Order: sequence, then structure tokens, then C-alpha cells
Amino acid sequence: MSKLTKITVVLLVLVMVFAGTIFANGKKEAAPAAEKSKVIISMATDVGGLGDKSFNDGSYQGLLEAKKDFGIDARVVQSKQQTDYVPNLSGLASDGAQVVFAVGFLMHDALLEAAQNNPDTRFAGIDIWLDPSKAPKNAEGLLFKEQQSGYVAGVVAGLMTKKYASASDRLNDKNVVGMVLGMDIPPVERYQAGFYAGVKSVNPDCKVLSVVTGTFTDQAKGKEAALAMINQGADIIFQIAGLTGLGAINAANEAGVAAIGVDVDQNYVAPDAVITSAIKGITKAVYLTIKDDLAGNFQGGGDRTFGIKDGAAGISPFHNWDSIVPGDVKAAVQKAIDDLKSGKVVAPATRKEAGYKG
Repeated sequence: MSKLTKITVVLLVLVMVFAGTIFANGKKEAAPAAEKSKVIISMATDVGGLGDKSFNDGSYQGLLEAKKDFGIDARVVQSKQQTDYVPNLSGLASDGAQVVFAVGFLMHDALLEAAQNNPDTRFAGIDIWLDPSKAPKNAEGLLFKEQQSGYVAGVVAGLMTKKYASASDRLNDKNVVGMVLGMDIPPVERYQAGFYAGVKSVNPDCKVLSVVTGTFTDQAKGKEAALAMINQGADIIFQIAGLTGLGAINAANEAGVAAIGVDVDQNYVAPDAVITSAIKGITKAVYLTIKDDLAGNFQGGGDRTFGIKDGAAGISPFHNWDSIVPGDVKAAVQKAIDDLKSGKVVAPATRKEAGYKG
């Protein structure tokens, strides 16, 4: 190497060191780092899909609230049939989702299969119970004490159908209420048992009818089931049937009787007919699960249960019925909530525990 070349190299090195010193002293800002990619959080609906005005919509709302507060990339895929469950869950994992939500009890096996095949993705299942001895560490079940919400709604129905029947033209003196069920699965049974117990706690003589339609997606069957009970004197219909239950609410509205919604506030389905709704805190559960995961606190390998103490159970406002529902009923509702929170009252989770004869 020539003497001139050596001098040139030394000068270049000095210039680079000098420039680095200036940048380090803050006299010139370095170029901003590339924006970090957003965390992808996804969900796969059950066959009811978005627009069910129930737990699919409630779950998606949790994603949207997390998107607003945490800046996540929220994605959803809708299942058209049960055979879509595994491909949809696995596809979302392949797309880079950090957490994938499976919505609905019927996705239990699909969630387990997807979780086992995609160990780097975390999965959370709405209404899905996972055996702690077998559950993969990247899967978590999100369960709810639906019986508590059902119980409080039952207190409303039991009092309004008899003691305060004269408060509205939609109520009669028959002392009969009804329930329209979708499929007979544990979350539905918990609602049913709690509602029955709530009715009987304030109105032991009330006749409580119940019909299992066998589907969550057939509004015509929901309407048919509700009308059958209305013809037997029921003036309040509690729907526990997803999209099928919307048919039950519409039947109650058209027949001039009352209804109680489920999972989310369903007043908007038929404002004049819906007294209140038995709430399941799906939105809150999804939101809190995302929040925990972003903080590194995902609780896999088992279940997490939400109830009235978490603000994830109870009933919605009375809306159009607020001026119709007497103060005594509102006081009874608050007492039921307080008793459930304190443990003074334990809402039954099964028909057997509730003493339901069917």
C-alpha cells in the first residue's frame, strides 16, 4: 500500500469516528427505526357467524376494543360449517396471529387440534372447557358462570309474570314463562338452571316451560318454539339459542308478549318486547385475555372462569321497560346480585341442582 493511500484511509477513519461522535452527542438525530409490526390477534366464529347479535358479535367487540386501546391488528374469519373449524383456526395461526380465539363450545376438539399443531401460537376458547391434565400450554378455555346471569333474569321474570303482570299489556295472569334453548350443551344448561332457580326463588308456583330446538342458526325453529309456549300461556320468553333465539324474540314481539335476551344486550332486537338480557361478559373476557397476553401473562394449560364478581355476569338495563318495572323488582334484582357476589346464594349450574323436572 502506498504512503498516499495509507494517509487517505486514516483520514476516512477519522471522519467516520468524528461523525459518530457528533451523532452520539445528539447534534444530529439518527433516522427513526422502522415501525414495529402490529401484533395480530384473530378469531374464528362458529357457524352462527358475525351478526348473530350474541356471542360471536360479543367476542368480536372484544377484539375491536383491544384494537382501539392497544393498536393490535384484529382479524376474523367466519365458519360456514363445523368442518371449517380446524382449517380456520390453523389458517389464522399460519397468518401470524399471536393469539387465536375459537368462539363456541362446539369448537373444543378443533381448538385442541389447532393448538397442538401450532405450538408457537396461543389459543383461547370461548365456552370451551379444557382438562388441565391434558390441555396444551398454549391453549386456554374461557368459561362463564351463566347460571348467575340466568338467576338474576329469572328473578325479573318470576316477579313480572305474576305480581306485576298488570304493569304491561304484554303480560298476563297465567303465571307461565318459557325458555327457548339452542343445543343442549353445558353453557345453555347453566343459563337454564339459573333462570329456573331465579324464577322459583320469587314465584314458587310459576310454571316454567322449556324447548330444545337443537340448533343455534334456525330462526324459524326459534319462532315456532316460542309460539308453542306462548299458546300455553307464557308471557315472557327467555331465549338461550343464538340466532335461533332471535326468532323467539321476534315471535314474542309479534304475539304481544315479552322476552329476555341472552349473552349481550338484545334490547335493539325488539325494544318494546325485550325487558332485559342475561349478560355473559364475553367482550370483557376477550379484552382481558388480550391485555394479559400482551403483558406476557397468558394463562394456558387450563381454564379461566368469569362471573358476577368480575362484572361478567348479570343483566342489561331495562331500557324501554325501565318505567314499567317497579322499584320492588329492581330492589329484588340488586339483592340477588349482592347475594350472588357474597356467596349467600349459589346459583345452580345444572338442571339436577336446580330441581328442574322438564
